[in-house]
Amino acid sequence: MSRNRLAGEKSPYLIQHADNPVDWYPWGEEAFEKARSEDKPIFLSIGYSTCHWCHVMENESFEDPEVALLMNEAFVCIKVDREERPDIDHIYMTICQMATGGGGWPLTIIMTPDKKPFFTATYLPKRGRYGRPGMIELIPQIRDHWQNRRDELSQVGEKITDALRESVIQAPGESIGEETLRMAYEQLSSRYDSTHGGFGGKPKFPTPHNLLFLLRSWKRTGEPLALEMVEHTLREMRWGGIYDHIGFGFHRYSTDERWFLPHFEKMLYDQAMLAMAYTEAFQATGKEAYRKTAEEIFTYVLRDMTDPMGGFYSAEDADSEGEEGKFYLWATKEVLSVLGEQDGELFIRTYGLEKEGNYRDEAGGAKTGRNLLHLNKPLVDVASEVGAGEKSVVERIERMREMLFAEREKRTHPYKDDKILTDWNGLMIAALAKAAIAFDEPRYGSSAARAVDFVLKKMRDGRGRLYHRFRDGEASITANVDDYAFLIWGLIELYEATFELRYLKAAIALSEDLLQHFWDKNNGGFYITPDDGEKLLVRAKEIYDGATPSGNSVAMLDLLRLGRMTAKPELEEMADRIGRAFQASVSHAAAAYTQLLAAVDFGIGPSYEVVIVGEPEADDTRALQKALNSIFLPNKVVLFRPSGEPSPEIAQIASFTGPQRTLDGKATVYVCKNYACELPTTEIGKMKELLGLEI
Repeated sequence: MSRNRLAGEKSPYLIQHADNPVDWYPWGEEAFEKARSEDKPIFLSIGYSTCHWCHVMENESFEDPEVALLMNEAFVCIKVDREERPDIDHIYMTICQMATGGGGWPLTIIMTPDKKPFFTATYLPKRGRYGRPGMIELIPQIRDHWQNRRDELSQVGEKITDALRESVIQAPGESIGEETLRMAYEQLSSRYDSTHGGFGGKPKFPTPHNLLFLLRSWKRTGEPLALEMVEHTLREMRWGGIYDHIGFGFHRYSTDERWFLPHFEKMLYDQAMLAMAYTEAFQATGKEAYRKTAEEIFTYVLRDMTDPMGGFYSAEDADSEGEEGKFYLWATKEVLSVLGEQDGELFIRTYGLEKEGNYRDEAGGAKTGRNLLHLNKPLVDVASEVGAGEKSVVERIERMREMLFAEREKRTHPYKDDKILTDWNGLMIAALAKAAIAFDEPRYGSSAARAVDFVLKKMRDGRGRLYHRFRDGEASITANVDDYAFLIWGLIELYEATFELRYLKAAIALSEDLLQHFWDKNNGGFYITPDDGEKLLVRAKEIYDGATPSGNSVAMLDLLRLGRMTAKPELEEMADRIGRAFQASVSHAAAAYTQLLAAVDFGIGPSYEVVIVGEPEADDTRALQKALNSIFLPNKVVLFRPSGEPSPEIAQIASFTGPQRTLDGKATVYVCKNYACELPTTEIGKMKELLGLEI
């Protein structure tokens, strides 16, 4: 059987559909020209490679000759990978949400050859059921409407397009203030699940930026509940089935309210954002359990999700051998076979396995004989039950885990989406660099540096502009706002972890590109696409902090930090304009914009600029750095000025560091708070006092 046009694409998701009998086209002018010349509507299907229901719709309809024949006769069919083209996905998902009140993937859009949609849905079965239309019935209806009632469809398309254009025009409001921070906190606390952690009912998503915001709320107000919500949620997630207790890393979300039954796909961005949350929780509390979880996430990413050249892969599928979760489930007899009777019984009891299985059939709800691993209590309680010391039990269970991991490696692994995306890599770079600082662990900084070097070398064009995607030796697709904002975030964190100026200089250069090509000069904020990018239905902006933070939210904090590091108040003004651009949206549902509010928290202050002056490898310099890095003080920037150079390069970037010198030849700290600078000090205790910490 001949393959369709998707066979020549780089996207794993598109290649998955290359053998479909549907005559798929990739998004591009060839498809739209064919639709115009043949006078056919477009059938646009958007998904991603690790999407469970995308696989279901493919198996049920796109691989079915009967459905494919109808599609090929009625439409020009286009497949889009939402991870490759978030700009296209954002526009048509917004339309779906406006039209139906919901959304998700696979996303199905039927539209005119000039890209104006007149029908939208998500998953569609082959045949209609439970009120959901089926492909077999739907396609002839739409074909009839296209041939005989074209005016009605055109009117629908025009109305939808006009509504979309109106939705992206938002007049700037006032600066976002402390009352909005309080509103977001109250909204989160009202939805807090005090039994299981997290917010709301099922399904339950990790949404780590909510936790990062709450840590800042706790730091600002001292409100105990803010920290309790963070800690309880982090503990429950780590104990639940949403965590891979054998190979580490988190699954996408929990289908229930207690973090037990996950949707099994693993996404790079979840690992990055959750690692940041556990890292900051460790800094805030000093509790080793949070550090250990972050380190386990990195173990998974560096082992299974890292390209030999240094970049990070995108995702692992939920399915293996055609079955969701199969790779991760265990029968008790398997565990006993690997571990033996005594250790096996301890492991089964510790991780809640049942002989009949605790994992139920998705369709009928019957027990399957297989189990999801989960903890009902910390290992210290397990130790007391078996009458052994905590350390010996932990070490014993770790040996068991390693044995089961080795056994699991023999199984068929879930499909790995090995494309490398600039934006998601930026998040993982930021996470690794944060951990390098908080854990005093240089190898995480080295891994972050390898990824940065890969992106900056392999994923830029001749002008220095970023590409969005790299796969199979090719970098392509114009970068979007998330690519710039997230990579700048990673570069700032990596500079503070290593004090290598090339990372700070790269962050500044990319921020200049971002402002030049993405900035809305009239209303403020950044567009998703650059001014010289492909012209779509609208040039949209995004502020909602969903599965990942929005590019605008991250860019706001980037600009604030770079403004403080370079003493350029104009960057802080641009950051404030981002907040004002979306003030109306944020004021209606503050808790939906927690990453943006983390930037607002920084802007309101107190926030600090810290300069360490000393010899890079000297003991007293390292002591100051280590003391500073151990503190949970998110609203700060840190610069390093080498003491042995009269005109160091950092002074060209941050001129205020030029006259700063050591005191009595000792490593010295300069602290400024809310635009006012204190006298320098060489003492760790005095530094902490200047940073508002109790000694």
